[in-house]
Amino acid sequence: MADESFQEKTEQATPRKRKEARDKGNVPKSQEVNTAVVLIVGLVGLKFYGAKILGHLSDLMTNVYTHLSTIEVEAALIPELAANGGKFMAALLAPVVGMIMLAGVGANLLQSGWVFSSEPMKPTFNKINPAKGLKKMFSGKSAVELLKSVFKLLIIGVVGYVTLKDQVRIAPYLIEGTAGQIISFIAALGYKVSMRVALVLVILAASDFAYQKFQYEKQLRMTKQEIKEEYKRTEGDPMVKSRIRSIQRERARKRMLADVPTADVVITNPTHYAVALKYDPENHSAPVVVAKGARLIAQKIKEIAREHQVPVVENKPLARGLFAAVEVGGDIPYDMFKAVAEILAYVYRLKKMK
Repeated sequence: MADESFQEKTEQATPRKRKEARDKGNVPKSQEVNTAVVLIVGLVGLKFYGAKILGHLSDLMTNVYTHLSTIEVEAALIPELAANGGKFMAALLAPVVGMIMLAGVGANLLQSGWVFSSEPMKPTFNKINPAKGLKKMFSGKSAVELLKSVFKLLIIGVVGYVTLKDQVRIAPYLIEGTAGQIISFIAALGYKVSMRVALVLVILAASDFAYQKFQYEKQLRMTKQEIKEEYKRTEGDPMVKSRIRSIQRERARKRMLADVPTADVVITNPTHYAVALKYDPENHSAPVVVAKGARLIAQKIKEIAREHQVPVVENKPLARGLFAAVEVGGDIPYDMFKAVAEILAYVYRLKKMK
């Protein structure tokens, strides 16, 4: 057998290996997808709730500065004021923050479905091994991640530059505008830049997810020997299974032959087949096949029948029909009732004559 370490991993992963990988938390996932989804949802949330948030903040600041001269701030009141301010901001930002959190969870579920595994949290030496850390730093995967980050920064820079270069001419005229106009202009421009960057990130995220999926499938590939070994573990060694089946057949054969002395009659071919029948009207509505066999087993059935004075009757068509149509323990079919009844009647007459 070829050394498994020299075999190429050319085979697709089996369902068992995929399940084992998933149970360990190893699933295809792109962080870029999370970033893009969270950014877009956050921007959409700000689009709908931004004006409301700014309005409340503006009202708060106006109220504070209007009554600034009458507000008495004591050291004992600072914790209470901080707590109230925190509650106010939490309630104000809750819709947008909630949307962002749901987006993060949804992005993960979209990529890999529901996965819960404690395996990544288990402490292992490899996680703190400096040699392993250096190897990861200078691995091909790290190089790809570095190139992705550089490319992403370049794309974001280009998008930002293209969006802002036409707006630079407007900036000098903002001096004549009100504070509200300046804030609105900056907010609209920031939203425009962010949305364009987010759309570019969506394209990058789709490409990265496809790449991560490809790498995941490549990582899970197996050698032909690994597939054979897995088959042995799941289905059992073929030689062992064959031996077990052989033992089971032998035990079933012994149990079957042990029932031959209880039969009422054995119908034979005469040399190829033998079928032992028993009729118990209290428990069965029809005669039952208690044993059957071909060739050597047929000879053994007839031998046991003669030892225990069970009548042996030759009927070639009936023996072949019963052997083919009825399993051991089964009732004979309706279309054979007449032929079997005639033989049983003959057997019962012989017993009365003795």
